[in-house]
Amino acid sequence: MGVIIGAVAVILMLAGLLLIPLGLPGLWLIVSVAVALALLGRLSLGFALVAAGAGLVAEVAEFLVLKGFGKAYGGSSRAFWGAVLGGMAGLFVGLPVPIVGPILTAFLGTFVGAGLVTYVETRSLARSTRVGWGVVLARTAAVVLKVGTGVAILAAVGVALLL
Repeated sequence: MGVIIGAVAVILMLAGLLLIPLGLPGLWLIVSVAVALALLGRLSLGFALVAAGAGLVAEVAEFLVLKGFGKAYGGSSRAFWGAVLGGMAGLFVGLPVPIVGPILTAFLGTFVGAGLVTYVETRSLARSTRVGWGVVLARTAAVVLKVGTGVAILAAVGVALLL
């Protein structure tokens, strides 16, 4: 029974890794699995708390990266929210290509959302393009950060389950 629980946990965590680039709460799925394993007695509660702390740190870091890149590239706080809403819209519009399509349109939506808001604010195509690219770079960095955190938690859980 322990092997089945471990296999299901790893499969759920791998699914969580796939959700992160889509802008969905995949990291929290991974953390939830770690907490569930702790509640089932397969991991220590301290381990689950460290996983939750790592997830929280990654979320705060994502927010700071997005805000920082947006400002560095000349974006306003409205452009930040335009990027968030544009990314969500892009995710839901999607391209008819499994997994890759929604990821591409989510990134495109981020660019368009930030760029459009900046264009409305400044009437400058050059500035809106610069802000759009800055926010896309920020989103890329944030996805890499969160996927890296998820991989680290997954690897630690895998090792802990094997020991």
